[in-house]
Amino acid sequence: MLKKSLLLVALSLAGPAAAAEPPKVLAAGLKNPESVAVGPNGKVYASVIGEFDADGDGAVVLVENGKATPVVTGLDDPKGLVAAGPFLFVADKTKVLRIDIRGKRAELFAPANAFPSPPKFLNDLAADPESGMLYVSDCGDFQGNGAAVYRITPQGLVSLVADGKSIPGLKAPNGLTLDGASHLLVADFGTGQLHRVKLATGVNEKVAEGLGGPDGGADGLAWDMYGRLYVSDWKHGKVFVIPRPGDKPVVAAEGFQQAADLCLAADRQTLLLPDMKAGTVLALSPTVPGAEVDESPLPLKMQLAFTDVTWAGWDPEGGTGKVEPFRPILLTHAGDGSNRVFVPTQQGVIHVIANDEKPQTSMVFLDLRDRVKYNDNTNEEGFLGLAFHPKFKENGEFFVFYTPKNAKVMTNVVSRFRVKKDDPNAADPASEEELLRFEKPFWNHDGGTIIFGPDGFLYVFHGDGGAANDLYDNGQNRNTLLGKILRIDVNGKADGKPYTIPKDNPFVGVKDARPEVYAYGFRNLWRMAFDRQTGELWAADVGQNLYEEINLVKKGGNYGWNRREALHPFGARGVGPNKDMIDPIWEYHHDIGKSVTGGTVYRGKKVPELAGYYLYGDYVTNRLWALKYDAAKGRVVENRPIPDPAKPVFTFGEDEQGEVYMLTASPTGKGIYRFVK
Repeated sequence: MLKKSLLLVALSLAGPAAAAEPPKVLAAGLKNPESVAVGPNGKVYASVIGEFDADGDGAVVLVENGKATPVVTGLDDPKGLVAAGPFLFVADKTKVLRIDIRGKRAELFAPANAFPSPPKFLNDLAADPESGMLYVSDCGDFQGNGAAVYRITPQGLVSLVADGKSIPGLKAPNGLTLDGASHLLVADFGTGQLHRVKLATGVNEKVAEGLGGPDGGADGLAWDMYGRLYVSDWKHGKVFVIPRPGDKPVVAAEGFQQAADLCLAADRQTLLLPDMKAGTVLALSPTVPGAEVDESPLPLKMQLAFTDVTWAGWDPEGGTGKVEPFRPILLTHAGDGSNRVFVPTQQGVIHVIANDEKPQTSMVFLDLRDRVKYNDNTNEEGFLGLAFHPKFKENGEFFVFYTPKNAKVMTNVVSRFRVKKDDPNAADPASEEELLRFEKPFWNHDGGTIIFGPDGFLYVFHGDGGAANDLYDNGQNRNTLLGKILRIDVNGKADGKPYTIPKDNPFVGVKDARPEVYAYGFRNLWRMAFDRQTGELWAADVGQNLYEEINLVKKGGNYGWNRREALHPFGARGVGPNKDMIDPIWEYHHDIGKSVTGGTVYRGKKVPELAGYYLYGDYVTNRLWALKYDAAKGRVVENRPIPDPAKPVFTFGEDEQGEVYMLTASPTGKGIYRFVK
């Protein structure tokens, strides 16, 4: 039976106004459930000690419909349990077993004699799903003797990761989880400390303490999908949460008898926790007490907009015999009071339409297909950015970002154009004046957002140069324009450049830094936008290995890439949170989505339910959210899903009235959506 106090645990996902939900009992009456894991089939498994055999042998059981069914029995002292590939792995005292859940059989994967030193008490397991590596902790004698963490390859080869020499004072390493793909977190049961180990070198740093009482107690570790780390305290029956890297642990739940090795459930919204002494497996809703995030869906939906537009010159067959979708790369306005809507395609045609639902044929404002390079196989190139001068009504100037066709090396350019004097709906293709030229090593990570800030300066973003891992370290090199947000004044010329540098740019006069740089340490922003009410610059950075991120950009800020990916260290040179880098305000894991599409903060009038929300989506999983950031609290307070549009979230746009649109590729030309109740 559960303790009565356990029913009062305040665990809720729906925000401070919601009623607390008690943990849900998935199974009761078990004997010493130690660890839980979600198998490759999405079902819940637990390791138990003394469950089915009279002589006290251990087992791994399937937890389903309130019951525990044995999968394998006859184990010695099964502790840590983890899924990797099609198998479950269990740490069984001095060996690691691999379990075939279909055949319900266990085989020896890493015997005791495979370890560099004879293991004494193997405990927790963690798995890297990309490499197939396993990590296992050895608590030794719980006084530091034999304390170690090992790596096991997919072939069963074992090597030392850390011990008392590399982590001085290590008493009983227990809970393990990866922090990014290149660092491992280790919870010390004996001291209540949390350590981060760099896997390439074994270098360690202490990142938290106080996880338990003076006698320790830290047991299991689990991330949720938004960068919050949960730690179970076996000795004192608690679950701690570390809201963001560098924060102090706070109690998220208590009242358990022995809170053992927890994990995230298959729904990615629930924590699974075995209470060892109580004999239960529980489901909890993760939260940060006092800093809850409302994740309830917004009562909105997507509706097609501009459904009766014929896009001038667009041929869905393209003369090739196959469908060529209409690819609207953004939607914007001229800010001239005309309320016109401009929709450029990635192939290089800028269309202009009236902002109404009447049947109409677009006018071609500018056709640059003769100079824009676009190919479906290199679809991060093409026409990528358009921004109208704040005084467009007076000077007729606008700016574009595109990939040129005939460059000798991989290149992107930012150019100025002017509207024709005798036709406000047509630009002069001969008026091009190149402002910036980016030479890049690879075809991807072009970025391409160009926008004017409330200060009247032009902000430009180009990605880190492409490929993976930022091979040339462009993100951290302030002497290159790649991986940077730039800020230039297009209203003058100086030093042989067709623009000037704002005097308050952060790196003016700084050695080994380009004066155009406004902020750096980015991978591939898609996209960035100013809040038209507050002037805050929002930027969504597409991740590589595991995480997507949303940033509030500050002048001179270093946003970490490629030393950090969102809230986590990245690569062999990865670092923890530090004063020299700005972490994102929000991240989400690749189990949620794999390519963030940034939007803007809604300041329109037609959908008051969206007022003040930052709209963003994911290109891969077709998901949309409305995020609310509380500046006074310095944190996100809402991240509310909007029903799935079932379309890749290409980009967002904003008309002159502040109404926001979501755009996607469409074989019919109907790929612009608005938000409605």
